[in-house]
Amino acid sequence: MQFLRGAYERLSGLIRELAKFGTIGAIAFVIDVGGLNFLQYGLHWGTLTSKVIATGVATTFAYFGNRFWTYRHREQSGLAREYFLFFLLNGVALLIGLLCIGFTRYTLELTDPLSINVANLIGIGLGTLFRFWSYKKWVFLAATEEVPKELPDEVTRAR
Repeated sequence: MQFLRGAYERLSGLIRELAKFGTIGAIAFVIDVGGLNFLQYGLHWGTLTSKVIATGVATTFAYFGNRFWTYRHREQSGLAREYFLFFLLNGVALLIGLLCIGFTRYTLELTDPLSINVANLIGIGLGTLFRFWSYKKWVFLAATEEVPKELPDEVTRAR
């Protein structure tokens, strides 16, 4: 029974985290896609420049949303450390997106808004998978639990 209760608590905690992460991600997604389209097609900036700026704004929003809502229950290892790692990992995710867009625009030579936006969506999807995994692993750490130092000799011998 204890095992089932523990499994349920872990699963429900993960579902809550995923829901919050998804909400922040959805808003950041609108900022990213809207910013890319506004900068590229509204202001006529370059495709990759537009992507970098839109993602930078979306990433800043996502950091604060995730730090103070999604992962607020997790250990805080210092704002400077978290912020640096968050942006470093988002840089990797941005690179994934830039590769998708750059391949579409410069290799396939598809420059229409639909092609660029499909490439952007693929890049965002792949980047999101990377970010969810990496944030939990390196940025927003699980709260440390006190671990027993060693098992008594009697317990060790009984095994």
